[in-house]
Amino acid sequence: MDEHSIAAEAERPTERSEAAAGRRPYNDLHDHIAELRRRGLLVEVDRPIDKDSELHPLVRWQFVGGMKEADRKAFLFTNIMDGKGRKYDIPVVVGALAANRAVYATGMNCSVDEIQAKWDRAIAEPVPPRLVEQAPCQEIVETGEALTKEGGGLDRLPIPVSTPGFDSAPTLSATNVISKDPVTGVQNMGTYRCALKAPDRLVVRMATRVGGAGGYQHYLKHQARGDHEMPVAIVLGCPPYVAFMGPQKLPIDLDEFNVAGGLAGAPINVVKAKTVDLLVPAEAEVVIEGYVDTRMVEPEGPFGESHGHVALEEFNMPMRITAVTRRRDAVIPSYISQVAPSESSVIKRVAYEPLFLTHLRDTMSIKGVKRVSLHEPLTGLLRVTVITIAAGTPKTEVWRALYGAAFFKGDCGKICIAVSEDIDPDNPDAILWAMAYRSNPVADVLTLPHRGQGHGPKREHAGEEDSTLLVDATMKSPMPPLALPTQPFMERARAIWEEMGLPPLVPQSPWFGYSLGEWHPAWDKAAERAAHGEYLENGRISLGQQQPGLKPETRFVPE
Repeated sequence: MDEHSIAAEAERPTERSEAAAGRRPYNDLHDHIAELRRRGLLVEVDRPIDKDSELHPLVRWQFVGGMKEADRKAFLFTNIMDGKGRKYDIPVVVGALAANRAVYATGMNCSVDEIQAKWDRAIAEPVPPRLVEQAPCQEIVETGEALTKEGGGLDRLPIPVSTPGFDSAPTLSATNVISKDPVTGVQNMGTYRCALKAPDRLVVRMATRVGGAGGYQHYLKHQARGDHEMPVAIVLGCPPYVAFMGPQKLPIDLDEFNVAGGLAGAPINVVKAKTVDLLVPAEAEVVIEGYVDTRMVEPEGPFGESHGHVALEEFNMPMRITAVTRRRDAVIPSYISQVAPSESSVIKRVAYEPLFLTHLRDTMSIKGVKRVSLHEPLTGLLRVTVITIAAGTPKTEVWRALYGAAFFKGDCGKICIAVSEDIDPDNPDAILWAMAYRSNPVADVLTLPHRGQGHGPKREHAGEEDSTLLVDATMKSPMPPLALPTQPFMERARAIWEEMGLPPLVPQSPWFGYSLGEWHPAWDKAAERAAHGEYLENGRISLGQQQPGLKPETRFVPE
């Protein structure tokens, strides 16, 4: 069957371009960029931009310049040169998958609120891919001697330097790196950095830590079999449903193409690579084929990593390139990573939160878990996990949830905090407030030893261990209301503020007071009278409630 064989009735009504024409029921990167443009989520840069020193710093400003997440956008660069003044005719797009959650949701073809359910369905109902004979990603095929020349092979691609001033090479960051288990034949897809070394050579970094790269497990199996090389395909610019698979941590024996098909509700088109025995996305922008050497390693880095520090030079996996295939109108994607918030942290957060929630709520059957949030500034390391717990959940279930989140993955869970539903997990001040007022460190804090270092500037090269902190910062019993004016009065005051032309407000939760369970209807009536200037009536009522012989500060409860 060819790529045009999908029935038109299978497509989603909001998919565009070729998808809307009935050729496939999912967007490729070109369709996705067009949809971002339509939604006002794309900045198009036509002026000359140096990919080695200007491109990433320009986009970085929207993450460190005080902009709200909702105002961040994807950037499409169409006039690119390098540090030597050489021009490129291939555009680069940055932030196109997750400059913010709205961009991510656009790629998922759903609202932000529907992302969780869509991931759940995709994992529960995977759809195997469809093999096609011809594919856009192989419209141009470069092999042999052409790969070795300056300006050919990898040198033909406008790969940016991610962290100018620290990085030693242009590095592929927005990758879907495909390898195959040599025993089971199951493919794996992961996002690994790949540093350019020559037109026909790069070095791949796959995490070797516990819970790290699935591709590294394939590497070890090839070594154990005595294979000197491992076939690899590095894909740039997958259809969004497929691109989201790279950062998503799925079981190693689960082919990500199947889950991507679950997201699309139909098979993803795949094609056989030209020079390696692997299947690649048919609608990809660029595919770099080759073999990773399982005997030799080569220095790679420094490189600004997603954990927020520069990864220093270390030995990693050299890969000889056997083919570079691409579309005629290819676009190169690149991630904004490094210090969070970043595109990398948004991708990881939106991808991982549904997995944590499903694990706690469904696999462990802890029904009191309402939400799992990864604190974005530390999501690159997956260090701080906030679990929202429903009121009335037994203490034993709160602790089961904390343990479950801590041990869900071997490289996650440095700090796990349980909070009640009124606490905004995206507000660090609110989290600290809950920890200060709702936890007793002797009873509600626990440390767990013997944890791996995880993804960070310190890793377990020498077997160094880490530990985990668990905090129950939930309400243990009803409490008095939050001491802020209630919502109607704050909204009225905000309208006056705006009428006066005062500086724009960005409300920070909590911005109004609300009941926390310990409150009496009589006090509502008293507050209503006070707000209407009738405090004297409250005084007459309290006069009739005077009592002799009680110690000051004795609690009074109206009848």
